[in-house]
Amino acid sequence: MPERPQALFAMTAHNVPRVFPPDLLAGLREHVDIDPALVADGFTDPRVLETLARTEILITGWGCPLLDAAALDAAPRLRAVLHAAGSVKGFTTPEVWKRGIAVSSAAAANAVPVAEYTLAMILLAGKDVFASRDLLRTRRAFPYGDILPGIGNYGRRVGVVGASRIGRRVIELLRPHDLRVRLADPCVDEAGAARLGVPLLALDDLLRGSDIVTLHAPDTPETRRLIGARELALMPSGAVLINTARGALVDHDALVAEVRTGRLRAVLDVTDPEPLPADSPLFDLPNAFVTPHLAGSQGNEVARLGRTVVEEAARLAVGDPLAHAVDHTALARTA
Repeated sequence: MPERPQALFAMTAHNVPRVFPPDLLAGLREHVDIDPALVADGFTDPRVLETLARTEILITGWGCPLLDAAALDAAPRLRAVLHAAGSVKGFTTPEVWKRGIAVSSAAAANAVPVAEYTLAMILLAGKDVFASRDLLRTRRAFPYGDILPGIGNYGRRVGVVGASRIGRRVIELLRPHDLRVRLADPCVDEAGAARLGVPLLALDDLLRGSDIVTLHAPDTPETRRLIGARELALMPSGAVLINTARGALVDHDALVAEVRTGRLRAVLDVTDPEPLPADSPLFDLPNAFVTPHLAGSQGNEVARLGRTVVEEAARLAVGDPLAHAVDHTALARTA
């Protein structure tokens, strides 16, 4: 059996058994030599530094320390970073790319539960489930047999803002349903939208013509407060705004003002600030549904991230290219 390359975990220690349960850890160790009891949450521990000097593959995750010049100097043999989470922006530095180190991310795996959450919220919002639940709690009775006007998902207009990895997955998941889906993204042209099977609209037009708007753009200087008072005013009365992307995309003061009037509804898994202050009106407004940033991988879903890393390690072992390599030139416009 050929010698396995030395690897090291660099993340918050309690996440290792969550992301790599026994079967996945065994699979990972078929391809790399790694000690699950040695986890770097910093690069100062002598035992970590001794292993880091021999490490070729760094297995990273939430809580990974910064890979700056000093850390990389301590890892002269490092050739790949396999990240068992989404964005690598928080711990990579220009030094990583300057030294030609390959970086892979499990962002595609993390996109799956976010898109599933979004699909669920779109369908539930279309049926006005949240308000109906509250009404039932209050009245403890409901009119059997009545057809409620103004709700339903047949022909509902859904606007997707951002053809990100998650946005594209949402479009794919929406396809089997009788919904009219459209896209707004300045980085996508008509041909690209056609390949996704949706019409491409300017953001203002999408907002005016959508019953449900779901945000999937990255947090960049260009997208901060993308949805402000002007944009919210364009949305038709009764429309729903869903945000599973980043809280900074929305002007929350403007959103609270609109939701308070009852004109719009909001489903928010991310907020700005995060978490919301305890006295935020969004907790109590009946037409706001707020969840604690749980759309991404949770519970048994985090093992999907570990599986992605195991598969990438297997590719490295036989000299195949990484399937989820990060293009550092595109980081400025990604999450």
